[in-house]
Amino acid sequence: MDKKVTGIVAYLSWIGLIIAFCAGDKEGAKFHLNQALVIMLFSLLSMVPLIGWIWGIFMIVCWFMGLIAAINEEEKPVPLIGGIKIIK
Repeated sequence: MDKKVTGIVAYLSWIGLIIAFCAGDKEGAKFHLNQALVIMLFSLLSMVPLIGWIWGIFMIVCWFMGLIAAINEEEKPVPLIGGIKIIK
């Protein structure tokens, strides 16, 4: 998979993230792999009642922003959590 496809697949689900990490262009799409992982981990906080629902809506918006950036081959970090680096 090339850089663009790897970035898009990373945002699709946990399985897509694992497939993109194992079979995709890791170096080219490292930014989007990291963003997708951070979004998916922080979206687990949406299970908290009341505040979590608002956080869940914010995570959906971040997910769309990341997916659109991957489709356009841009490296734009998502708001609030975009600066967190897990994959170096």
